[in-house]
Amino acid sequence: MAAANSLDLQSDPRSIIGIREFDAPRELVFSVWTDAKHLAQWWGPNGFTTTTSRFEFRPGGVWRFVMHGPDGRDYQNRVTFDEIVPPARIVYRHGGGDDVEPVQFRQTVIFEDLGGRRTRITWRGDFPSAAERDRVIKEYGAGEGLVQTMARLAGYVAAQGLGGGLEPHGFLSVGLSE
Repeated sequence: MAAANSLDLQSDPRSIIGIREFDAPRELVFSVWTDAKHLAQWWGPNGFTTTTSRFEFRPGGVWRFVMHGPDGRDYQNRVTFDEIVPPARIVYRHGGGDDVEPVQFRQTVIFEDLGGRRTRITWRGDFPSAAERDRVIKEYGAGEGLVQTMARLAGYVAAQGLGGGLEPHGFLSVGLSE
């Protein structure tokens, strides 16, 4: 059985670090990050949905999406992928621009093969300052949001079975309508 979420807000005052283990192979867990259709099924805290308008899963590519909150508020987001090393690591920058939420950080997601068809993901969001990280936690609930997002990812991966129907994808560029 996969371990519960772990949230670390203590080791680095500028970072939000989440860890979760999955009863699924690393390639499968990585693959659900590579396609906007998969991301729409699990991205965001409980009660949120995600609509993607642009998705270019490649270094330098941009993912434009809206997170629709359960209260009816829409949160405009932009991610720029800096590094993609299948199936081990994704590094991206969140934010930038007047047309998105005023939240900027660099996210590193590590996919660690634990053997026996098990995977550990470590999400590390690094903010410009401790004050900015604390603001994002307070105003957006980012700590709890990460815990919920990791749980939704675990549920989605589990629903796929151990490889049932999902194949790892290569780099792709998809334009979707909102």
